Amino acid sequence: MNGTGTGAFDALAVLREAGHPIDLLDERHRRVFSELSEDEVTLLNSIKKRLDDVAGEVEAQELKLV
Repeated sequence: MNGTGTGAFDALAVLREAGHPIDLLDERHRRVFSELSEDEVTLLNSIKKRLDDVAGEVEAQELKLV
């Protein structure tokens, strides 16, 4: 699982591909994300997917409250 095709793991590319808004972060924060391991990126992507999967349910419930 790498984002560059060069054999080196590119955490930022993998996070971007998963839909994380990496480019909205400042340079210091992007640097931290760029240093994440493959396992850490996999975990973040897993959490994002789980949140995305329930987003429709949560948004629908919030609309009912209005």
